[in-house]
Amino acid sequence: MIALLTNDDGIHADGLEALRGLAESYFDEVWVVAPAKEMSQIGHRVTTYEPLEIEERGERRFAVHGTPADCTRVALAHLLPKQPDWILSGINHGGNLGRHDFAISGTVAAVREAAFAGVRGIAFSQFIRRELPLDWGIAGERLDAVVRELMARDLDVGSFWNVNLPHLEAGSEVPRLIECEQERLPLEVCYSKDDAGKLHYKGDYQGRPRVSGSDVDVCFGGNIALTLAGI
Repeated sequence: MIALLTNDDGIHADGLEALRGLAESYFDEVWVVAPAKEMSQIGHRVTTYEPLEIEERGERRFAVHGTPADCTRVALAHLLPKQPDWILSGINHGGNLGRHDFAISGTVAAVREAAFAGVRGIAFSQFIRRELPLDWGIAGERLDAVVRELMARDLDVGSFWNVNLPHLEAGSEVPRLIECEQERLPLEVCYSKDDAGKLHYKGDYQGRPRVSGSDVDVCFGGNIALTLAGI
């Protein structure tokens, strides 16, 4: 089987490296086609009126000077010798929870773009609590059970998975896999003004509103949120 890996944090991101290490244990070929630099929170933007520069960074490894959705398009239409069996995007540095994040996320957009072409996919994100250290090795290990579970399931054409890992303290219980719906309540958006009159975003991600059983509630509660989405 062939896997296409991408992200929105850039080709040098630690989360992408953790995902690559996991993917190599499941797939015969792993292709990495990722943005040359961070392209977070850019949604499903694509480049059509400007040329795209592509750099080969090793065997089956390419950096694209474009968006995550561009990376998927270029991989499927130009770089890969044939259509991959799966696209895996992430592991994103931060959560992609609820409908608000889902619309903004470049990580999700890369998988959504593949879904238009009929490729099965999973978007992976790691919720981050700033007060806790983050071990990407542990994140990759936790995703092993997720990949094993989701790849064994049937997936309708045009559907894909959005997965969010909790950020747990050392010694916490092993998180459970919980299938859930997206949070419908939006992020509370607010700003503060500096002395020059410029606005600075002051959103409280960890304090965001949520309803019981939503992906936000599941992830913030210490478990792995699995959400089925589609085009």
